[in-house]
Amino acid sequence: MFQEVSVFCNMAVQSWSDLLKASTKTALIHDGKRKIHYLFTDGKEMAEEYDLTTDELTVRKWRSKSTLKGQGPWEIEVGEPVPSTVACLESDVIKENCSNPVFMRKDTKTSFLWRVRNLPYPKEVYNISVEPDQRCCIIRTNNKKYYKTFNVPDLDRSQLPLDSSALNFTHANNTLIVSYKKPKEILTLEHELLREVKKLKGTSEGDVDCKTQ
Repeated sequence: MFQEVSVFCNMAVQSWSDLLKASTKTALIHDGKRKIHYLFTDGKEMAEEYDLTTDELTVRKWRSKSTLKGQGPWEIEVGEPVPSTVACLESDVIKENCSNPVFMRKDTKTSFLWRVRNLPYPKEVYNISVEPDQRCCIIRTNNKKYYKTFNVPDLDRSQLPLDSSALNFTHANNTLIVSYKKPKEILTLEHELLREVKKLKGTSEGDVDCKTQ
């Protein structure tokens, strides 16, 4: 049974790998970053940014065609959330909103990493769990001040199971940091993908979609 599940997971990883290889890719080297734009056969777009020095992924975002066949908005998967234009206004309401928790993902080479800023509670208040059946992770606090459900899209795309032993967390400077150790299938896939994108001839002038928006 275990062998059958392993074979199925490997096939799913290969399927996602094949989609990446079949996509139309353009590269842009700018401001110390390698920016890659993917156009898939179904019209979806993915844009990634890598640090040229460390090769770490700093941004991944997605865009789909809208119902009117136009371009939909970019949705951030990895990287800083796009600030709202309202947040630029000066008011007491905005100052209060700035203290609200901010959830974002910023990975390392070996782990998926999520940060939740503006959480002042000590580490013992938090309870982070994996829900394999729901394919998500949940952050809870004993004082019921914060609750967050999030998934791991990388594992979903490759149809890999969630493993509670891979999850860990810490808390410092009012920031909760949740890490999930990448399985070997993801590490292999990311290594192969990085090797391929490095082969792309980067230009100093590229598709605007490669730029962070």
